[in-house]
Amino acid sequence: MLKPLHDYVLLKKVEEERTTASGIILTTNKEKSKFAVVEAIGSKVEQPDYTTGDKVLFREYAGTEIKINDETFVVIKDEDIIAVNR
Repeated sequence: MLKPLHDYVLLKKVEEERTTASGIILTTNKEKSKFAVVEAIGSKVEQPDYTTGDKVLFREYAGTEIKINDETFVVIKDEDIIAVNR
């Protein structure tokens, strides 16, 4: 697993399914989800308002996206996390 350095945070992207009123699951979505789960926090992040396992909202064009074993991760600066959903 990657360990973020300094004031960076490693997030695992969350794929959100959308369902129509009749129960059909829509798999294609032009808009990328901006929600992710915190996987690891860098050692220089001071007093984060979130912890590992929290679902967070991050800025739209923030970070570097990478794929590892068919899972998508984003490495972002701490300041680019704008909300937490507990």
